[in-house]
Amino acid sequence: MTSADSMETLRKRTSEKWRTHPDDVLPMFVAEMDFPLAPPIRAALHAALDAGDTGYVDPHDATAARAFASYASDVWNWDANPERMGYATDVSVVIVESLRRLIEPGDGVIINPPIYPPFFELVPEAGGRVVEVPLSDDGRQYSLDLDGINRAFEKGARALLLCSPHNPVGLVHSRETLTELSRIVARHDAVVVSDEIHAPLTHHGTTFTPYLTVSDEAREHGIAAESGSKAFNLAGLKSALFVAESDRMTDLIRGLPDEVTFRTGLLGLMATREGFTHGREWLAATISTIERNFTVLEQQLAEKLPRVTLRRPNATYLAWLDLRGLGWGDDPADRALHHAKLALSDGISFGTEGRGFARMNLACAPDTIVEAIDRLARAL
Repeated sequence: MTSADSMETLRKRTSEKWRTHPDDVLPMFVAEMDFPLAPPIRAALHAALDAGDTGYVDPHDATAARAFASYASDVWNWDANPERMGYATDVSVVIVESLRRLIEPGDGVIINPPIYPPFFELVPEAGGRVVEVPLSDDGRQYSLDLDGINRAFEKGARALLLCSPHNPVGLVHSRETLTELSRIVARHDAVVVSDEIHAPLTHHGTTFTPYLTVSDEAREHGIAAESGSKAFNLAGLKSALFVAESDRMTDLIRGLPDEVTFRTGLLGLMATREGFTHGREWLAATISTIERNFTVLEQQLAEKLPRVTLRRPNATYLAWLDLRGLGWGDDPADRALHHAKLALSDGISFGTEGRGFARMNLACAPDTIVEAIDRLARAL
């Protein structure tokens, strides 16, 4: 298990999670962990600072790419080739820079709400037009609406921005689903950009399938956005990877402006290398902690807020809470903030399908979860 830092220590942090709200608010919104850095990452960063190694990245240094490739091979049985990878500041940049080169201005790009809120902005930033095909929901589990995606392509959409695993619901798409998706995309001569930032946080007993491994079609028309930032809490260090499997997508990466690489954080690449190489034991323990925290949340809800429901995810440390039973309207996160002093991510920002929902960050101490539910119960 991985233990969270004390609240006293956490409130000394200056990141968004700990500076957006006053100290009487319990912050459980933005995707930052409350855990200390993995020891190998901390040691590598200290060594770099001691050496004054804080300059620009060497664009020819493939150590971070090789570390990711080794991890992908060992954990996902994916023989990704470092020579078909490139660096960028973060996954959002990988998405935008890829889409800019894969679509024409005004082309439709499919997203699947409820979805990571920046997707609604990244598509137009890249020159595209958002086409919403919501997740299917049978009341028990979410899934991609493959028929809806097919219809959207028939109506002219040219790309799909895939969230895999899916934020905020923690859905890990099956190999069968992704294979069928790849066939649909290929039939329409479209493309896929697959955001796989949460993949290393797939829970034990669940198999994550990289999109670029499911078929020859996927390898030809897909490009993946990968990073250690969520798995190892490195968002502020600015490092992500473009990953390709085809000559077409490799040429896209090699044709990027040099500045896309040079804007990458040197410390981020160091941390990425150390995390995927030497931080695996820490990551496994952290996932176990997250799984335990979901059990704590389930128990707390059953005992104190039975009208709030949660479908346990198969990845991420993010809990997608259905608060509609409380009668707090379309934006219960606003009610939670002002009446419970609890900061959650508002469901509405994930799309209209998020009305009445909120997202809670469980990368924290179990006591923090207990306190959060106590605050909600008192507000109710």
